[in-house]
Amino acid sequence: MKHLLACLALLAPVAHAEAGNDAVDAAVQQTFDHYELPGIAVGIIRDGEIAYTRTLGELQAGSGEKIDNDTLFKIASNSKAMTAGVLARLVDAGKLKWDDPVTRYLPQFRMHDPWVTQQMQVRDLLIHNSGLGLGAGDLMLWPEPNRFTRDDIIAGLQHLKPTHSFRATYAYDNLLYVVAGEVAAAAGGAPYEELVKRELFQPLGLSRCQVGEWNRAEVGNVAQPHMRTPLGNRVIREDDEVVPNVTSMAAGGIRCSLDDMLTWMRMWLSPDVTPAWLSPAQRKVVWTAHMPMPVSARMRAWDNSHFSAYGYGWRLSDVDGAWKVAHTGTLAGMYSSVILLPDQRTGIVILINGEGEAARTVLGQVLTKQFTAPQSTPTVAYYAELLDRERAGERAAKPKADTRHRTIASPRSLAAWTGHYRDPWFGDVSLCPQGDRVRFVATRSPMLAGTVMRVDERWLVDWDDDSVDAEPWLHFAAAKASGDAGLTLSHVDPDADFSYDYADLDFHRTQACR
Repeated sequence: MKHLLACLALLAPVAHAEAGNDAVDAAVQQTFDHYELPGIAVGIIRDGEIAYTRTLGELQAGSGEKIDNDTLFKIASNSKAMTAGVLARLVDAGKLKWDDPVTRYLPQFRMHDPWVTQQMQVRDLLIHNSGLGLGAGDLMLWPEPNRFTRDDIIAGLQHLKPTHSFRATYAYDNLLYVVAGEVAAAAGGAPYEELVKRELFQPLGLSRCQVGEWNRAEVGNVAQPHMRTPLGNRVIREDDEVVPNVTSMAAGGIRCSLDDMLTWMRMWLSPDVTPAWLSPAQRKVVWTAHMPMPVSARMRAWDNSHFSAYGYGWRLSDVDGAWKVAHTGTLAGMYSSVILLPDQRTGIVILINGEGEAARTVLGQVLTKQFTAPQSTPTVAYYAELLDRERAGERAAKPKADTRHRTIASPRSLAAWTGHYRDPWFGDVSLCPQGDRVRFVATRSPMLAGTVMRVDERWLVDWDDDSVDAEPWLHFAAAKASGDAGLTLSHVDPDADFSYDYADLDFHRTQACR
C-alpha cells in the first residue's frame, strides 16, 4: 500500500497549459463561450503524463466561486467503471467470479422470466444484455430526490417486462448496475459506499472523490448543476447541507474532482505505475468486448469507426484506426466524458456543471482528433455545425407535438378517470381534483408532481419543476381484468431522455379520490 501511494504521489497535475497546448486552450475556451456554460474542467494525459488542465467558470452561476482542479462534479455514469473496477478487485481477491449467478449473493433477485433469473451472472449485470428495454425502470432512480431504495430496485425488476431475448441485444440500463453494487457489497462484506472507499478511493489516493452520504460544507468546493434559461444559467436541484447516499450510487452517483479523474485515468493508462491495484488478467477482462453495440452513422462519418462494444463499465470502439476506451455521464445539469486511447497512453476528461451534452460531444471530438488525426484541423465551430445539422434532421424526422395551445384540464372533463392508481414497480400516484384543476402526484417520486393540461382531446402533465423536462401524455382506458380504469403514459417529445421510461408504466385504478 505504501508503495502504491508513493507511485500515485507522482501523478500531481502540471500547470494548466504547457507549450504546445495553445490549440487545446482555444478549443476549451471556444466550447465554454459557444455553449454558454456555467463551468467546465478539462484534463489531458499525453504518453502517460498529465500534460494539461484547465478550469473555467463558477461552482454556482453568479456566486463568484471559481471552479478549480479540486472542484467536485457529478461524474454520473462514469461511476459505472468504478463499480466494475471494485468488482474486478473482488475477483482478484477470490471473493466472487464473473460467472457466478447473481442469486448466489442476492437470493431475493428476480427478473420477469424465472429462467433469466437463474441464468443471470454477475458479468451480465454490467453489459446491458438483460433483454430489458432502454432505460427500463429508471423512474425508480431519477429524478432525484425520491423515496426508492435499493431493495425497491431489486423487488421491482421482476415486474419489468423484457423487450428482447436475454443476451440477444444491447440496450443501456442503469438498474442492473445498482444490483451490481449490491452484489459487490454482499461479496465484499461491506455496504457499497464503504467498499468503494476501501477498494478504490483509499488505495488510489482519490482524496476528493465522494460516495455515500457526506456533508457539503465540510467537503466544500462542490459544483452545482444548472439549466439554461432566457435569463442565463440557473441552478437546479441544489445540494442540501447533507448530500444523501442516493439509490443510484453504483450506476451514476459518485462525485470526483478533475485531479482525481486524472489519477483514475492514469492508473488505467499506465498499469506499470499502479501494478498492485488490479491484476493484468482483470485489466484485460474489463476492457474486453463483451457485448456488441451498433456503430452509428456519426461514428462512421466522424471517426471512421468499424466496431463498437461494451466492456465492464466501458465503451470500446476504434477512432481513425486507434483503439478507444470511453464513457460518458449524464445527469440533470451535469455532464462528464472520459476518453482513453490506451495504445498512445493518452486520456481526456471533461466535466461540466450545466447543459453540456453538445459541448461534451464537440469538445471531446476536437481533442480526440488531435491525437488520432493530427494532420486534420478540426474546430469547435465545425463539429458544432455538424451536430446542429444532425439534430435538426432528427427533429424533422421525429417532430415534437405542438402543445402551445394547452389549457388547464377541469376536474369535470376528467371525472371518469380521476382516482388513485398503482403500478407494480413504480407504486402509487394520485390523479385528483385540487380546486379548478387535476393534479398528478407520484407518492415515491415527489418531483413528479404537476397539473394535468388539455390539448384538443388529449391530456398531458405539466410538471411543477422545470428541471423535469419530459412531459408525458396520459392515456386512459377501461382495464380489461377489473373493468375499472387503466392509465399508461408516453412521451410528448419523442426525443426525450430515455430515463423517463413512461412506456414501462402500467397503472390500474385502486380507489376513488377522497
